[in-house]
Amino acid sequence: MYLDSLVKVPEAKGKITFRTKGRTTYVEYESGRVYVPEKKYTTVSRKTIGKLTDGDKQVMQPNENFLKFFPDTMLPEEKDRSSRSCALRIGTWVVIRKITNDYKLPELLGRYLPSKDVGLFLDLCAYSIIEEDNRAQHYPSYAYSHPLFTEGMKIYSDSKIGDFLQSMDREVSAAFQNDWNRERNHREKIYISYDSTSKHCEAGDLRIVEMGHSKENEETNIFNYAIAYDTENREPLFYELYPGSINDISQLQCTVDKAKGYGYKRIGFVLDRGYFSKENIYYLEENGYSFIMMLKGKADLVQKWILENKGSFETSRAFNIPAYQVYGKTIEKKLFASDKGPRYIHLYHSSDLEAHERGEVEKKINQLTTFLNGNINKFREFGPGMETYFELYYDENAKQKKKKGEPDKQGQAARKFVFFEEKIAVIELELKLCGYFCIVTSEKMTAKQALEIYKGRDASEKLFLSDKTFLGNHAIRSSTEESAASKIFIEFVALIIRNRMYNYLRDAMKEMAKKPNYMTVPAAIRELDKIEMSRQLDGVYRLDHAVTATQKTILKAFGLTDASVKYRAEEIGKRLETGAEEEWKNGENDIHGSAGCKDRKSTGAGQ
Repeated sequence: MYLDSLVKVPEAKGKITFRTKGRTTYVEYESGRVYVPEKKYTTVSRKTIGKLTDGDKQVMQPNENFLKFFPDTMLPEEKDRSSRSCALRIGTWVVIRKITNDYKLPELLGRYLPSKDVGLFLDLCAYSIIEEDNRAQHYPSYAYSHPLFTEGMKIYSDSKIGDFLQSMDREVSAAFQNDWNRERNHREKIYISYDSTSKHCEAGDLRIVEMGHSKENEETNIFNYAIAYDTENREPLFYELYPGSINDISQLQCTVDKAKGYGYKRIGFVLDRGYFSKENIYYLEENGYSFIMMLKGKADLVQKWILENKGSFETSRAFNIPAYQVYGKTIEKKLFASDKGPRYIHLYHSSDLEAHERGEVEKKINQLTTFLNGNINKFREFGPGMETYFELYYDENAKQKKKKGEPDKQGQAARKFVFFEEKIAVIELELKLCGYFCIVTSEKMTAKQALEIYKGRDASEKLFLSDKTFLGNHAIRSSTEESAASKIFIEFVALIIRNRMYNYLRDAMKEMAKKPNYMTVPAAIRELDKIEMSRQLDGVYRLDHAVTATQKTILKAFGLTDASVKYRAEEIGKRLETGAEEEWKNGENDIHGSAGCKDRKSTGAGQ
């Protein structure tokens, strides 16, 4: 990311070089040299630190790498952004402010950040939620048309945002998570849903970024990001960052240690099939934690259990779980020979899932058959995936002729493919297993109870969806360790706020006879952002129009009324008029009218 300022090209003798690409000349800094003994020469590592302005070799526009290698250089002050839009969109900001006060986030962040930076931190959270973006260069446009938490509602430039991200100490994130988890309820039994996702990052010089397989199964530069989520109180608890080459199974034991360090004792882990291993299960139990885990449907053990019980529960009403339209049966079995006692295996069957999966299997076999028919009498070799479902036959005597100028091929030449036969038993077994899935638990419970708890993972999965889709964080656009870590921390706090919005709206919609389409977070943000203040001839911002019926319904879900909006509008107008610093008082000035703040679940900070 290039900063919104100009500096002199550094005087570093022998370290600065220039590289021209197209019409742009980039300034590169020699960051180190590495001797390669195999090739007996030294390689030079260079990083781009900026680009020249109009070919002048004395002046450059720096990027974040410049701040890394020349941290003592004073950058020019940010541009004057005193002017702002004549219309400010305030509705969503009012909701976000209420939630930050409910969670005492200004107070928590104020323990580790300078007071002048707390507002900017929360503004970046609000920007991520409202604009679904995390690019610093777009922040001034957001600040131009929204109220801000920053002292005096000052609009900072993107270069100031870059400085802020670069300067934030990693200890702030660690201290925040310690205090955040200290104030959660440790006395009640909770289930922690733990899951991870991969994030793309093109800045390969970040230590945490490595080549790995993303969730889309692409091999690219990624790092992994995991969240532990309290399914009972519906709150994110803590997050982890780890290199892209580390898989889910390897990371879980570190997570267990972290949960123990935060003081959680009466918890169970809710995990998907990617975390299943003997070592992980035993480690959870050694630390006194229970588990609820999905098993892979194609695992040999699962297939055996399904086939042994097939036909014994799928149509019996005694095993019906109507809330999820499935049938479930519980059996007791050992997972491993070394288990001290039996596990509780919950087998499920869904007719809808069966129809879908059978259709997918049939479609796959038909496509493979068509492909094989098109390659008969051709010189082709097929991989193990094709051999799973078909017996493939080749003419061993037919030799593929070498084309003129073609180099000699290593290994066995392609054989002539002549015909194939379906592996009927394999295909029929896969069809028999369609519609079944399995959950294993360490504690005794019914199939219904196990499924209900596991379905609590839906919230954490939606959390990852909102993180990538609705917070603009599918990729991290940073070239320094410090900036990337700061962005992830801001993202986590933004997730806490947005998740709270989601829960408020979902709880309110459950009580409605009709399910309006504006009670989702994206739709609610779009609707609330229509609440505007306009600047009038005397220079004072005032509420532009009354709150609509739809907006009142949305506000009510958050325990707010049109009176709350009017009060906040007057407060914003005074702040812009006087430039006075906002007082961080936890809800003292909130006017909630008759709605009140109904906290349906004990999710507030300090509870």
